[in-house]
Amino acid sequence: MRRRFFLYLLTALLLAPLALAGGLRDSIAALEGVSRVEELHTERYAGKYLVHITQPLDHSRPEAGSFTQRVVVCHAGTDRPTVIVTEGYGGNYAMLPHYQDEVSRLLDANVIFVEHRYFLESTPPPPAGWEYLTAANSASDLHRVTTAFKALYQGRWISTGVSKGGQTTLIYRAFFPDDVDLSIPYVAPLCRGVEDGRHEEFLRRVGTKAQRRRVENFQLEILRRKESMVARLEAFCREKGLTFRIPMAEVLDYCVLEYAFAFWQWGTHVNDIPSTADPDDEMLFNHLTDISGPDYFAENQPNAPFFVQAAKELGYYGYDTRPFSRYLTISGAGGYMEKLMLPDSAGTPAFDPSTYRRVYEFLRDNDPKIIYIYGELDPWSAVHAPVFRKKTNTRFFFQPLGSHRARIGNMPEKMRDTIVRLIRQWLDMP
Repeated sequence: MRRRFFLYLLTALLLAPLALAGGLRDSIAALEGVSRVEELHTERYAGKYLVHITQPLDHSRPEAGSFTQRVVVCHAGTDRPTVIVTEGYGGNYAMLPHYQDEVSRLLDANVIFVEHRYFLESTPPPPAGWEYLTAANSASDLHRVTTAFKALYQGRWISTGVSKGGQTTLIYRAFFPDDVDLSIPYVAPLCRGVEDGRHEEFLRRVGTKAQRRRVENFQLEILRRKESMVARLEAFCREKGLTFRIPMAEVLDYCVLEYAFAFWQWGTHVNDIPSTADPDDEMLFNHLTDISGPDYFAENQPNAPFFVQAAKELGYYGYDTRPFSRYLTISGAGGYMEKLMLPDSAGTPAFDPSTYRRVYEFLRDNDPKIIYIYGELDPWSAVHAPVFRKKTNTRFFFQPLGSHRARIGNMPEKMRDTIVRLIRQWLDMP
């Protein structure tokens, strides 16, 4: 009798996770809009699922058609908080078995990871045009996902995203302020124009004077060696299969102009810059392409939807050509995004500042719980979210000497502890 009981108990324990997985998978499949659910392997969560959700192309006009959006669900427990990751691009990395969002790790929380419309598996089928790629529609995508999954996860909700994903977090909060209890955008820009103008000023004062001089001297040295560098760039692009709308000498100009932004954005150390006295052109060229490669300006690149969004309503940055004008082939860099990076199908979009104004006014007129994470030396910090006085629920944290890689986990210990304590306090967690 006792042996039979233990065998029964052992069998029940072995089958329990399978029963839970099957039950959860069926529960997800029953949610509104879900067309398919697949179980995924995970090393971090109790369960993980690939979920396909049918979304309207235009949430204000359902008759316009639909597309399938990719959502990845990482299950920690129905009694745990839920993090909705508002990805700004594609979501392939969330499919990896070791994927774990930082906020989810800190809180032992579920994750609802939402790939952005028009990227990778969430790209509408032809003939859907760019007119459906709007901030309002992407926010409504997230609202529909959140509304569906709240039937399963009824605890606290947190929205978070990195870079353009952080920008998406802010837009989502402005459009649907009551969907989540707390937002944690990382390194999120809020631009007010296609070439906002504040980034260039930031680069003129970032770091120390000696560091800025070393960066600029490297850029100038590349341009002084233009003949040799263009030949190397042509060979490099031939090998990579990169094509451009402009001559190679102009491509080199843009790589040089981009260098300072990319250098500070990704936290490159000044000691990594080769000596400009070095006669080895190959060494200097390799460093240039490591930091600001020509693929960024190439045709037919996968981030075309982002550039369409930036040109239409999200904004971007420009280049200060004055320190280099003596050596540049181009006469100026104004309008470079339309010239180089927008797909022909996008036409010539006029920038609409209404998304910027909506987010700005929402943050000005309300006091939502938001924790901002930025890097001190990141050029995107030039266009950080606005700071308003007398807000009790908004906190900014700038990682000292930090870059676009700033995260809660790599903050100084006291700052990290403050952030984690604040998150738990605002979510009523012990």
